[in-house]
Amino acid sequence: MIRKIVIIFTIIPFSFYSFGVEQQKLSFHLKFGFFKAGESVLTISDTTFNGKPAIYYFQGVRTMGLIEHFFKLNDFYESIVNPENLLPYKSIRNVNQGNYHRYNEVLYFHGIDSILSQRSGKRAVPKNLVDILSVFFYFTNSGYLDKLNSGEIITIPVFNADEITDVKIQFEGFKTVKTGKGDIECYVITPQTDKKKEIMGSNGLKFYISKEKKLPVLFEFDMKIGVLRAILKSYTVDGKEEVLN
Repeated sequence: MIRKIVIIFTIIPFSFYSFGVEQQKLSFHLKFGFFKAGESVLTISDTTFNGKPAIYYFQGVRTMGLIEHFFKLNDFYESIVNPENLLPYKSIRNVNQGNYHRYNEVLYFHGIDSILSQRSGKRAVPKNLVDILSVFFYFTNSGYLDKLNSGEIITIPVFNADEITDVKIQFEGFKTVKTGKGDIECYVITPQTDKKKEIMGSNGLKFYISKEKKLPVLFEFDMKIGVLRAILKSYTVDGKEEVLN
């Protein structure tokens, strides 16, 4: 279950980023029923990698309060990507989940379809492999979201926890989500992976993405003990904050 919760937060970034903007930030509340269960902050900024222009994503996730009786997270993810095709140059995974601790850095060589992982070494990989933090930037900016019909599925190879997994993203139609700024029409999508690896179940996980700005507004994960929600609190562009909840 912990790995499923982590997936919710590490794939929340979407396509509202514009290259050339100094910095952007998304802040999320994690709620379990009426109780605050944690928070997540994503920052997005311009950088360079080996002298080339790049985009830098940084995501921090931590739990707090009642939910820590069931699981505890204090995780950090980083990704440096090519601004032209949004494929990663490098990714970092630094997870602290109770007594479980893992750190890994990965370099991506898309020209020869291979990666170099600190934990497992060099290996061949599928074409256009992305990491778990950058997958939905890649998905949305590649135009898939606007082209899918209800029920259609797109499959993208993703590297996470030193494993390669096919993430299947299904579009389920549109739904209106209420926020402190009013009603927002959203795409509803459900991500799935191989059940045997227990990264994500096929049911109970839904993402709500605003139709206009492609902002991740709400995430719902239906667990046996209740519904866990990640709610977009605010987003900031070059110091100007827009509060939603």
